[in-house]
Amino acid sequence: MLYQMFELNHAAVAPLRAAAQWSAAALGHESHPLYGTELGRTLAASCEFFETSTRRYAKPEFGLTETEIGGKPVPVREEVIWQKPFGRLLHFKRDEALVPAEAKTRLLIVAPLSGHYATLLRGTVEALLPRHDVYITDWADARMVPMSEGTFDLEDYVDYLREMCAVLGPDLHMLAVCQPSVPALVATALMNEDGDAATPRSLTMMGGPIDTRINPTEVNRFATTQGYDWFPANVIMNVPWPHPGHGRPVYPGFLQLSGFMAMNLDRHVSAHWDYFSHLVEGDGSSAAKHRAFYDEYLAVMDLPADYYLQTIKRVFVEHHLPRGLFTHRGRKVDLGAITKTALMTVEGEKDDISGVGQTFAAHVMCKNIPDENRAHYEQKGVGHYGVFNGTRWEEDIAPRVSAFIQKHDGAA
Repeated sequence: MLYQMFELNHAAVAPLRAAAQWSAAALGHESHPLYGTELGRTLAASCEFFETSTRRYAKPEFGLTETEIGGKPVPVREEVIWQKPFGRLLHFKRDEALVPAEAKTRLLIVAPLSGHYATLLRGTVEALLPRHDVYITDWADARMVPMSEGTFDLEDYVDYLREMCAVLGPDLHMLAVCQPSVPALVATALMNEDGDAATPRSLTMMGGPIDTRINPTEVNRFATTQGYDWFPANVIMNVPWPHPGHGRPVYPGFLQLSGFMAMNLDRHVSAHWDYFSHLVEGDGSSAAKHRAFYDEYLAVMDLPADYYLQTIKRVFVEHHLPRGLFTHRGRKVDLGAITKTALMTVEGEKDDISGVGQTFAAHVMCKNIPDENRAHYEQKGVGHYGVFNGTRWEEDIAPRVSAFIQKHDGAA
């Protein structure tokens, strides 16, 4: 019933939200008697604050239409090159006539299926576009997938990655950010063992929960303390009508967002108070930066229940991968089979989601990768999001990742 109540509340507030939006526009027009006054700015800010706080945020766009290579602008356009019900593969196609050979290494970025859309990695893509031919996984919002399309679980996730690699073919590199580090590592192990021609030449994992027993964070401790049975009983709900996926069991986006916000509640409260103050003061630049961040951060999607619950159980509660218990469709996954794929891991010193050492653990498990085909980098002073976004990502991490990829392009 909670999901239904959430939808009803959203619908009930719609007229008030429309009125607030109209009032803010009216107060901001120079013909209004209160225009330019402190009272007028305060009322307009209150209306805008109410509207943005009660809005449902739509899936953002990447909006990457251009990159710069060698000091020259290069046009970019998005193309969907593969699609199934629960995800698709996007290609950021550059004008190849303007791209030098050294910037044509193909890179598949595996975006997290953990609540936010793939556009959360906009900065990741933007920094890598000048150096690589970039593709990214674009996962579907489960509430938009009809029940007739079946289910999606962790094993389907691995299969999707293998299919994407097959579509892209040989000479491919893979980069997984956070949650998909586990299925990306599993898919890589299976492809190595099968002698698959599409086996990635390198795999880079950033802030991934490979072994959450190491330096457990609050997220990790919550999962182990509650135990698996708590999750299906408390956070799984059916999508209500009239969404296309009505009846589908999911972990709702609004619940995930509540968890995200609760982790740093003081910071979010402070940011919203500053936003209100900027609106009253007429500081449009600072207000625009706030909107840009929260338009992305507050846009969340529902996760398929099967996938979410399997991830909780096998990754965060029972630790199947580091214990050597992980199976894929009844087949035991042997990380020792990885011999043809170079491995790089990246961690953030202040990561409060995937603790330091959790991603590095992959090097211990993948025991048969030659030392010259390994690399690890810990970025000082950054948290989880700083590993793949922001100044330190652009200036320190991305160049190292690209250098590793270039070094092992052709190494197989």
